[in-house]
This record gives sequence, C-alpha cells and structure tokens, in this order.
Amino acid sequence: MSTRLKRSVVVTGASSGIGRATVLRLATTGWRVFAAVRRQQDAELLRSQSGNRVETVLLDVADEGSIRAAAEEVNSRLGADGLDGLFNNAGIGAVSPIEYTTVDSIRRVYEVNFFGQISMIQAFLPLLRRAKGRIVNTCSVVDHLSPPFAGVLASSKAAFASVSSSLRLELRAQGIYVIVVEPGSVDTPAVEKTLGGVEKQITSLPPEGARLYAVGLRRMAAAFAKNEKAGSSPDVVAKVVEKALNAKKPRTRYPAGKDSIMLITLARLLPEKLLDLAILKAFGLPTKFGQAVE
Repeated sequence: MSTRLKRSVVVTGASSGIGRATVLRLATTGWRVFAAVRRQQDAELLRSQSGNRVETVLLDVADEGSIRAAAEEVNSRLGADGLDGLFNNAGIGAVSPIEYTTVDSIRRVYEVNFFGQISMIQAFLPLLRRAKGRIVNTCSVVDHLSPPFAGVLASSKAAFASVSSSLRLELRAQGIYVIVVEPGSVDTPAVEKTLGGVEKQITSLPPEGARLYAVGLRRMAAAFAKNEKAGSSPDVVAKVVEKALNAKKPRTRYPAGKDSIMLITLARLLPEKLLDLAILKAFGLPTKFGQAVE
C-alpha cells in the first residue's frame, strides 16, 4: 500500500446501497474516493452528500469503452500517483426459473456481474501496480450455496469469486492483494429492484410456466425480502470493506452482514442433500421430493 497521507480508491456501484455507504465512509476517514456511477444526477447527489469530499466518475461496467475512458480519467487526475484500492461492487440481481430464463437475460447478468468486473480489473491494474494497491471484490454468500430461482445470480457471483482466487495467486508476486467480501443479508435498494420484477416475471411466463413456478417464485421472493429487510445496514459491509483496504495483512475473504458466517459455515459443513432441505425450508418450499408447491 502507498505511504501517501491520502490514499485513493475507485468504488463502482456507488449510487446506492453498499457502494454508497462505502464511498461516504471512506471519504470521512481520509481516502481520496473516486465514486463510479452511471448517471450524472447520482454523481451530483454523492458530491452533495459528501460535502464535495468525493470525486465522481461516470462509468458503466457493462461497457468496455466506458471502463477504459474512466480509467484514463482517473489516471489523469492521479498524475504520477498510483491507485491504492479498487472496490468492485457494481452488480445486478435476477430471480427466475432456469427453464424460462432467456439466454439474453443471462448474458446481461454476466455482463455486469462477471465480464464487467474483469474489464474493470484489467483497466485499472496498471494504476494499482504503480502504488502496490489492492483489489476488493464484492461476491456473496451465494458463492457457496445457490437458492432456487437465483441460479443465474448465484453462478455469476461464484464465477467472479473463482476468478478472484486465481487472480489473488497471479498478483501475489507483484505485491497486490486480492480480497473477496461476501455479504449475507443486507437491506439495500437492490432487494426491491430484484424482487420488484417477480410479478412481471410471472406474467411473462407461458400458462404452463406460471402453473409450475408462480407459487414457488412468490414464496421465495417473500422469504428473501423478509430476510433482507431484517438484514444489516449497508454501513456494516462498508466497515468491512474499509478493514479489507486498511489491513496490513488482509484476509482472503471477509464475511459481512447478518447471517453471512452462519450461511457460509452451513454450506461448507452440511452434506449437499441436507443443505438442499435447509434451503427449501428457509424459502417456504416443499421439502418432500415430487411434492408440488401449493
């Protein structure tokens, strides 16, 4: 890490939730924060909320051209200094039955949650190398378990976690740490965005699809929303991110938020069939094989 008095960090997905909380926390603790957002109005709001202590960058992680332009902009603002931290936090959710999930919608999730994250790392690594900075990636407890109707989301997060592990070994010799943060239940606007589309998803299903999956989707969505609304504040995760950025010898993974340690531990220790039953029960779905959802 750099020994400069004011270290620098880029935070993606900064307009709300964990990203916004991290930006505001780091700005108050002496970091030079480049908050990456997609919309100008979000940039203006963040600058206002931070008392103009935050610098903003317009960036869409699903657009390689946007990423390259943002990296060039940050580089020009830093001058000869390198970048001390990159917090890859941007992401989108998805809830739908695999049978009726279009390949285009799967690609969209992966463009943001996986390919966009890799593009971010590739674009900003030269700046990080200059300062021997570090990379912190937001993954999830679903890296370890995959709930029903969330297979696309869970797989995209698991893929990013797997790449993070390889990258950690590749960059070790260069003195660049790669750290994964795995949030559990966190009350963020992303919950509403993900679950708000469940009824729309159901209406888009053909009659047979609705017959097979509508009740299960609604139950899963209701249980998930209840858990997330009772979850930790995004500030709890922001504190963990700050710890990962500041630690002299950071851990490779940091659980963060309510139930994160418990869920990761259960996923590691329970036999897969028992884990399946625990997940089904948690979401109010039948546990008996062949039993229809009613």
